[in-house]
Amino acid sequence: MADTATAPLLTRHKANPAKVPSASIDDMIEKYIGDTGAMQLLKAVFVALAWAFDAQQVFISVFTDAEPQWHCVGVAGNSSCTPAAASPCALPLGTWAWDRPAKTSVVSEWALQCAGPALVSLPASSFFAGCLVGGFMLTTLADSVLGRKKTLLVSLVSMSVAGLLTALAPNVWAYAALRFVSGFARSIVGTCTLVLSTELVGKKWRDTVSVAAFFCYTVGFMSLPALAYALREESWRSMYFWMSVPCLFYATLLHFLAQESPRWLLVRGHKRDAIETLRQIATLDGGNTTTDLSMLELELEACITMHEDGGSSGGGGGVFAALQAMWERPWAIRRLAAIMVAGFGVGMVYFGMPLTAGSLGSNLYLSTAYNALAEVPSSILSGLLMARANRRSSVEALAASAGACSLACVAIPQSAEAARMAAEVLSFFATCTAYDLILIYSIELFPTSVRNSAVGLVRQAMVLGGIAAPVLVALGRDRSILSFGVFGLVIGCSGLFAASLPETRGRSISDTMEDEEMRSQAAVASYTSTIPIAKYSDNDPV
Repeated sequence: MADTATAPLLTRHKANPAKVPSASIDDMIEKYIGDTGAMQLLKAVFVALAWAFDAQQVFISVFTDAEPQWHCVGVAGNSSCTPAAASPCALPLGTWAWDRPAKTSVVSEWALQCAGPALVSLPASSFFAGCLVGGFMLTTLADSVLGRKKTLLVSLVSMSVAGLLTALAPNVWAYAALRFVSGFARSIVGTCTLVLSTELVGKKWRDTVSVAAFFCYTVGFMSLPALAYALREESWRSMYFWMSVPCLFYATLLHFLAQESPRWLLVRGHKRDAIETLRQIATLDGGNTTTDLSMLELELEACITMHEDGGSSGGGGGVFAALQAMWERPWAIRRLAAIMVAGFGVGMVYFGMPLTAGSLGSNLYLSTAYNALAEVPSSILSGLLMARANRRSSVEALAASAGACSLACVAIPQSAEAARMAAEVLSFFATCTAYDLILIYSIELFPTSVRNSAVGLVRQAMVLGGIAAPVLVALGRDRSILSFGVFGLVIGCSGLFAASLPETRGRSISDTMEDEEMRSQAAVASYTSTIPIAKYSDNDPV
């Protein structure tokens, strides 16, 4: 029997279920695209393909900025050069040479091998710094004035042009500056791709499309070792060229084949454009394009009016309206802070671990290929966890596993190359899975009106970890505790912050901040009806 002291609390929560909207925009769209057809599903997967080009931009520096192998070329009787030397920096000129042409890497072309870790890591750190700045400045465009599709197209084209210009860089300073521009341009490609592709299909297919996006990212990552090996005797500039040109062709096709998110169009008040988009989807999938859509138009009219009367937030306003809507709600800030801290640790290891492949003593192409291949089972595991496991506990377990394997790389002797490589791949595998889940978790934690901005900020937290990663990798070439050790501690500790987040598995997504508050409060009321004593704050729906 419930304690009488809790009766007012339960009464208060039970008095408000009428506030929960009987039908949201998402609920109504589900009537018409919930049974997504094969052609529309293929279109969504085609949008997800943008992640392949995003992965190439992120990891291309593994090859273009790598320090090549070298060998002694001393004349007979000259013992000043020995293969046992740690680096050629202290050796006289003419006693050593690179194994391959100097043009194959920026390190050998511009003689950066003795420049110190700060300068060597500058281009990679500049790229992630550009991602960070671009994410904060551009991420709200997809929620406000441009929408998902236009923002994605602008980012893809800008990223490709910046990549072509990078191939013309005359020195390391111009190279670093152009890498910053590339990072700035691609900062929201991943966010817009994931949000747009999942909003183009019904709830039943969101996990499928998300996993498809992760596979596309894996394909892009795996293409780099193959491309680098094919161009191993060519200039590093060729890699930027052959990476950028296909992306331009893809952006052109995307402009003609992809549709804007009907959910975003409706939340922003573009009802006619949304109806036309839904009409195209229904026609593509063989649905009824007259009676059904006429009924949808009437229902949407009533729903939009209800949201407008209720002061729906995030649907209008300026570029930063979405950020303001989150800032004004303590529960949203707490969610955002917790998921961003978890993302920071995961991002540091995710972007940093492949850069350590060259320090493990094994073949660079094979090491990078192993890391790329680790993303294949990672994508499969991500799909299984999304379907069958809780988001919160999965992120915690994966972060802890990745941290333990990374610390194992420090404990394993350097002579045991195979064991260290296995521990590194396992750590990267767990990190990749955690990376995927955090992005899906972010989508489910926030409503449509602020979703792109929220997911964008989470990705920026990941990128912030990526900024520090190249410096740690450079410092850890001689002392692995400064790379693998720091990676393990950071991801293990940051994953604990996921414990403060609400569970979202099986929940429907909300349209506005008010919808999210109402649904969360209704869930709290239902939960407290089975608990004798509980305390909840009116302004915290979690």
